[in-house]
Amino acid sequence: MEINQIHCKTALSHSALPGLDYSLNPYRGCQHGCVYCYVPNILRIHRNLWGNFVDVKSNIPNILSKELKNKKRGIVGISTVTDPYQPIEKKYKLTRYCLEQLLRYDFPICIQTKSSLVSRDFEIISKFSDAEIMISIATFDDNARQLLEPNSSSIDDRLKVLKECSRRGIKSSVFFGPIYPTITKDDIPQILDTFIEYNVSEIMIDDLNLKPGIWDNIKRHISGHEIYRSFLKNIFENKDYYNQIRKEFLRIGKEKSVRIIDAFK
Repeated sequence: MEINQIHCKTALSHSALPGLDYSLNPYRGCQHGCVYCYVPNILRIHRNLWGNFVDVKSNIPNILSKELKNKKRGIVGISTVTDPYQPIEKKYKLTRYCLEQLLRYDFPICIQTKSSLVSRDFEIISKFSDAEIMISIATFDDNARQLLEPNSSSIDDRLKVLKECSRRGIKSSVFFGPIYPTITKDDIPQILDTFIEYNVSEIMIDDLNLKPGIWDNIKRHISGHEIYRSFLKNIFENKDYYNQIRKEFLRIGKEKSVRIIDAFK
């Protein structure tokens, strides 16, 4: 793993993502190394490098502090092209230091992460007047998770974060995506019941976005494993698979009175 300390010129960027005004990315690159990640396509990073380097924006808390003095108050997404709680955050604590600055000015925050490390900062997050933790989960099969999200927290550990958010009264939500094409319609009620149990405010669902190079990368990691056949069948043979899954999530979500946000392309 190549770690580079760099200086950034800006901390906050305007965000076009729904529900966000700004984005904050303390790191460039991500140790989680999710095989299906489309950020390399956005940032024009060679896919073979993704997961093997992290640029640490060592001055970002100071830059953020200066920017917040003159910024219009708005919702800050942490983060949009990296995971703010990837393993290296345990050492550098840039996300935590940035939270301290955001709290000074009481900017609303929405944290999106696959990592249970976010629980380290529950105490400071709970002090915000408007804060949300969105946990990303794409499957309940932890064996599949290890193949495609090799350095991320286990599914059980992520669910524990949701449980603790509920206990502490911290608003939580789930980004359920990109949905692994191993999930069946029969799985959906139990998936939703699990999230409802932890009082999540909403569940955003998304399909697998096969931007250039992504399928080849996935294939390299799952070929020869049990899930490979399901991926082939439901991506390339059953062209209506994701539409069926989407409709079922929306139908059952309505039945269970849980808010489902459709992010399907």
